Amino acid sequence: MNKRNSLIIVIITLVGGVFFGFLIGINKIATQDNNSKSVRQGGYMYINPLLECEVDGGWGNKSLKDYKQDINKIINQKIKQDPINHISVYFRDLNNGPWFGINEKENFAPASLLKTPLMITYYKKEEANPGYLNNKLEFTPEIASIYGSNPETALLTIGQSYTIDELINNMIIESDNNSFDTLIQNIDFNEIKQVHIDLGLTVPDQQTPDDFITVKEYASLFRVLFNASYLNRAMSEKALSLLSQATFDQGIAAGLPQGTTIANKFGIKTIAENQEKQLHDCGIIYYPNHPYLLCIMTRGNDLNELTRTIREISSAVYQQIDSQYNN
Repeated sequence: MNKRNSLIIVIITLVGGVFFGFLIGINKIATQDNNSKSVRQGGYMYINPLLECEVDGGWGNKSLKDYKQDINKIINQKIKQDPINHISVYFRDLNNGPWFGINEKENFAPASLLKTPLMITYYKKEEANPGYLNNKLEFTPEIASIYGSNPETALLTIGQSYTIDELINNMIIESDNNSFDTLIQNIDFNEIKQVHIDLGLTVPDQQTPDDFITVKEYASLFRVLFNASYLNRAMSEKALSLLSQATFDQGIAAGLPQGTTIANKFGIKTIAENQEKQLHDCGIIYYPNHPYLLCIMTRGNDLNELTRTIREISSAVYQQIDSQYNN
């Protein structure tokens, strides 16, 4: 087996925990504010490209400390419970940049979170070759055998071809592994590798451990999409629009008022050695005029408790935001 195929198998294996997970159910503070306020290009629904920076009042440190204290209370309470082993949180205000992290350097297994950089890789190819996403790829028996394909629930039919655009839609909206497998088997791994390098992400290879991504690293993907600083504006808008249609609504979305717009990606994995569960949810919450980025990664023994934890943290952050801007 050549090196390229070995690397692809590594990535597929890392993502594969999502499918099994569904079967089983479902600190420092750093403001980096500097009294700055971003001036952005409007006219888009999901992105807000940065044009320049001007000095303004911004946030005070006290509000961020309040945010962090509230989240720390939840985390400390959860960690005392046996089903929860670790929780990491990253928050950033997307208008003027202040952020805080809690255990933000802890590594986790990305699982289906890897589908977002793969989408970005294909969208980068579309920029260079307009119309590329209309090309068709076949869902072959060999690809179907990687993790299996249940005819009753599968989105793809063995032997049929689908446009790259359709496969990306399935991969992001439904977190479909068959679509992911088809896409990753039909692209040069060096292109995937380059995107990971460009975005400051660890490149998965044979030596990469299960846990290799942090909340802060993964949150950077949503920042570059929101700012349209890696993909162009059209493709950044397309990416976040797709992420806003993701069907997973049990984590961050469940802690928000009904109807709140969110563009997010989740990942779920069970570690074979000890059956430990990991559940992650990261995305942009479009609070009116004050969008913010929230990334939560969890590890423990009870998937339902991990889901509940993400929901409670999301709710606490939203309440702080709402209290600050709606009073």
